[in-house]
Amino acid sequence: QVQLVESGGGLVQPGGSLRLSCAASGRIRSPYVMGWYRQAPGKQREWVASISSSDNTNYVGSAKGRFTISRDNGKNTVYLQMNDLEPEDTAIYFCNAQIALAGNFWGQGIQVTVSS
Repeated sequence: QVQLVESGGGLVQPGGSLRLSCAASGRIRSPYVMGWYRQAPGKQREWVASISSSDNTNYVGSAKGRFTISRDNGKNTVYLQMNDLEPEDTAIYFCNAQIALAGNFWGQGIQVTVSS
């Protein structure tokens, strides 16, 4: 089994920054893709960004140029640096791991609120 624990959320003013962390434990073997999703009130969960075990990164259009996904293999941690935050970024953010031959895993989610 794989466990994912998010941290780093909170309340920030528009234009501010936050860095989310996702600490992974368990058997994580390549190939895999780790990513961030978010779910705003009354909306479906949407994919935000992902990074593969070969370091390919992808972003949803609204995150390009503002968010950066990265990973620290030594710490088994994936980060989402979010800059220039907007009220529309307010959501619960979930860490996800898709691991070949192991399955699809989710963190418990963490709240990000962008408000003045």
